[in-house]
Amino acid sequence: MDHLSLAAALIAITILTLTPGVDTMLIIRNTARGGWRDGAVSSLGICSSLFLHAGISAVGISVILMQVVWAFSLLKLAGGAYLVWLGLTSLRKGLRREIFELEQGRMATLEGFAAGRSLREGFLSNLLNPKAVVFYMAFLPQFIDPARSALLQSFFLAGCHFTIAMLWQCLLALMVRQVKGWLQRPRVSQWFHGLTGTVLVALGLRMAVKHQ
Repeated sequence: MDHLSLAAALIAITILTLTPGVDTMLIIRNTARGGWRDGAVSSLGICSSLFLHAGISAVGISVILMQVVWAFSLLKLAGGAYLVWLGLTSLRKGLRREIFELEQGRMATLEGFAAGRSLREGFLSNLLNPKAVVFYMAFLPQFIDPARSALLQSFFLAGCHFTIAMLWQCLLALMVRQVKGWLQRPRVSQWFHGLTGTVLVALGLRMAVKHQ
């Protein structure tokens, strides 16, 4: 891969990372739920799935998914259903009365941080996201040098994407943490869960039905 191709790939990866979407909503939602660690581990799950996308793209599964309409449609439906499930979970929390306790003069939610849950949510969210699938399976191969190992190049670009996305999403989680005390007020928390839940459900439905 020459320097020009690498620069173009990094620009494309950065734009993809900074564009608000499913990953952004999940980081904001989970950071508000369990603090900076929740957001950071969710980001680790999101970014870890990038290597799976890269590996699948490198071995040519992309051709199957992009050419076999039902396979890609099934992937869209699975990703959309998962987002709808996450959104309904948030909506349920927004509609019921949350339990709060006073801690160090601030209202803090009793719902704690669970690393396995955060990692799983992040991993599945990105793994089933057609946006990431299309990028890795249709767009990223344009930057691969056919004279060299496609697998190594794909993993290298996934590593670059991993680094850029982790830095941005952890920074985003840090910013959300600064207003976490405000987000954890009972009334604000209910509105926040309702809003994020509605957005996630809308994104899931759009993902499932959008014509590719």
